[in-house]
Amino acid sequence: MLKPFIAANWKMNKTSQETEEFIHSFIPLVKDISDVDILLAPAFISIESASRLLKSSNVLLGAQNVYHEESGAFTGEISPDMLLAAGCSHVIIGHSERREYFSETDDIVNKKIKLARAKGLDVILCIGESLEERESDRTFDVLDGQLSGSLKDLSLEGITIAYEPIWAIGTGKTATDEQANETHVFIREWLGKNREGSENVRIQYGGSVKPENIKGLMSQPEIDGALVGGASLKPDSFAKIVAGASGK
Repeated sequence: MLKPFIAANWKMNKTSQETEEFIHSFIPLVKDISDVDILLAPAFISIESASRLLKSSNVLLGAQNVYHEESGAFTGEISPDMLLAAGCSHVIIGHSERREYFSETDDIVNKKIKLARAKGLDVILCIGESLEERESDRTFDVLDGQLSGSLKDLSLEGITIAYEPIWAIGTGKTATDEQANETHVFIREWLGKNREGSENVRIQYGGSVKPENIKGLMSQPEIDGALVGGASLKPDSFAKIVAGASGK
């Protein structure tokens, strides 16, 4: 069994001060949990202050996005070197909101992953289908395309896959435990057929994950963790999710 990996994606929430307040409250709640990898991904402006507070803790630090160039005239963008210097070990790439609102294609996602990995950042690659695609029985076709394009010419080293059905993100809806696991089985089989080392890749579920459903999700054999949005914004709520993944 792979070590569970629970990551918080705060999206466009929390000032630096609010981030610090969260961390001060959160760390004592999870300090004794060693059998789960825990990650916070705050907004860019909060990364350095978060890094200082997390330095001696059991919580990893990630970013929500990165650009696919090392430096240059790219106003508003952030490079892998900047994230590493600020204390990040991970970066989320390809989230459905980036794909939908900022027109990120699989090719752009692929370029971002290549540079992030070349620089030494571990990556959480997000994939997932819309409600329309699921209802028209295209889920596996969509995931096949996203995996093929996003992972083109890449090994699986340093990569976590986060399956996030778009229809379940922030809606209060979630796939049933069995639905989620069925899709994770497809992802695992795809990785096994197309890349070496697939047995070591963790596959997270994301989409309205809450303290109430984390144990059921984690009971499924192919679900290795969760990428958590709204329920990660409160220390006690996110700590309960981490504890649930730990079986506590």
